[in-house]
Amino acid sequence: MAKKKRSIAALIPIERVERLIYMLRGERIMLDKDLAKLYGVSVKVFNQTVKRNLTRFPKDFMFQLTEDEFDDISYFHQAKRGGRRYMPYAFTEHGIAMLSSILRSEQAIQMNIAIMRTFVQLRHLLTTNEALAERFDELELKYDKQFKEVFDAIRKIIVPEVKAKKQIGFKVR
Repeated sequence: MAKKKRSIAALIPIERVERLIYMLRGERIMLDKDLAKLYGVSVKVFNQTVKRNLTRFPKDFMFQLTEDEFDDISYFHQAKRGGRRYMPYAFTEHGIAMLSSILRSEQAIQMNIAIMRTFVQLRHLLTTNEALAERFDELELKYDKQFKEVFDAIRKIIVPEVKAKKQIGFKVR
């Protein structure tokens, strides 16, 4: 009986990949060092492979972080420079998809599948949350009118109308 080979993607929890995804410049990105670790190669080899195929990575697929951006990520996510002489590269979802065409090891292929599934799940959660927020706004608008009437009635009970006081004294004709 032959053993079934389990994929690496099935062994990596999505939560582990989610922690490596950052929001930067309005995009969800992953850093080169995190991708290299997931793909099982050194950062140096990873970046060399990418640089040999730069035509596949336009600016909307991959960009180098500025020091300020790296400091922001480091502050919130404990990313470390690790003795690097240059700022790390950030890969968008499209850039990560393009990595599958240049990194051909079995581990790289399986990790790419896991990463893409994570991005899809995040996108699904985002659209679900947007739909929920939209529905909540609709309900709030709908019920605000009804609650306004209730609040107005309560205010009338709490603060009764002030009637004009009668003048004391003689009236001159």
